[in-house]
Amino acid sequence: MSKINKSDIYEKNLNFLLGSGASYGLLPTLALELKQDGSNEAHTVETLATKYEGEPDFQAHLFSWYVREVILPAAEYNPSLTLFNTADQDKAIENYRQFVETVLKILSKKSHKKRVNIFTTNYDGMVAHTAEALLRLGSYDFHLNDGTDGFVKRTLNARNFGRYFQDHGVFDRHSTSVAQINLIQLHGSVYWYKDGDKIEVSYDLKRAKKRIKDVPLREDKDFFDILTDETKTELDLKPPADVTATLNIAFQTAYDTLPVVNPTKWKFHETVFEEHYYQMLRLLSYELEKPDTVFVAFGFSFADEHILNLVKRSLSNPSLHMYVCCFDDAERVEMEKKFLGFGNIELVTVEGYLDFTAFNEHVFTTKPPSE
Repeated sequence: MSKINKSDIYEKNLNFLLGSGASYGLLPTLALELKQDGSNEAHTVETLATKYEGEPDFQAHLFSWYVREVILPAAEYNPSLTLFNTADQDKAIENYRQFVETVLKILSKKSHKKRVNIFTTNYDGMVAHTAEALLRLGSYDFHLNDGTDGFVKRTLNARNFGRYFQDHGVFDRHSTSVAQINLIQLHGSVYWYKDGDKIEVSYDLKRAKKRIKDVPLREDKDFFDILTDETKTELDLKPPADVTATLNIAFQTAYDTLPVVNPTKWKFHETVFEEHYYQMLRLLSYELEKPDTVFVAFGFSFADEHILNLVKRSLSNPSLHMYVCCFDDAERVEMEKKFLGFGNIELVTVEGYLDFTAFNEHVFTTKPPSE
């Protein structure tokens, strides 16, 4: 079992990368049950989309499933409506609370630069919703910086991630840094909207839900059922024969406007979103190249080759130490292959499965070992 020692990270430039594993139980991932032909390995949305990239009928139905089953639940999530949550959903919410609280406890002990970067490829607003809940409780004094400025309309701007807050005493005789969490959503957000050449950020839940629901999906029950059937392979998947080009175009046009990265090539269709994506990749690169940097990756498969290659280049920084949390032994083997030859990376495992609960209780925690 591996644990990230508090003494190794308190005064470091601390960065996290959260993938879909962090929201597992609350929101769906890109994993499918459908098996790859000639293999017992299951497909994901990205592997299946890449394999059938040149078939618009197939992709229209696959991405319709992706919109309905992955993107829409993120837009529908309402942190105020928890009465009918499942036990898994409640646990996922509790895990985010515990994670953010641990981050804030570490920031409170830092003597300077009381800030942390949380990079995430998730489209949901779980970090923002969790921070909002903690601020309302009044237990912590901190600032969540999602990169926006403005008042009535909040607009995303990369330069805002370099701005920090300070508390000044009377007559400016002393000042202290306010603890700050920078939230950088690399693959977009259900709360983003294109506004000319800018990106508006609005946490209006009704607006987010309506935008996704208005996409004219290419739904077919048989096709969708096979995607989640572990007894089927990709050869069993066939879009309906009556699909017309007009219907596919209507779906694709609406789909291309969504502010989420396309899992086929890990890029955005919309130029404004794509430009911001590459700006945030540069920000990640800058942070990882700083002296005395710690980078913790959890719930992320490194399927995005842009991020994988950027991280590999950054590992040339001798003062960077990276922790990659591996869900199980199979993932550890995959990560060993991807990061072969790098000495400043630690693959983290636990007995059993390293889910978000195990991460918070055994890997990244301020609790003494006896608790």
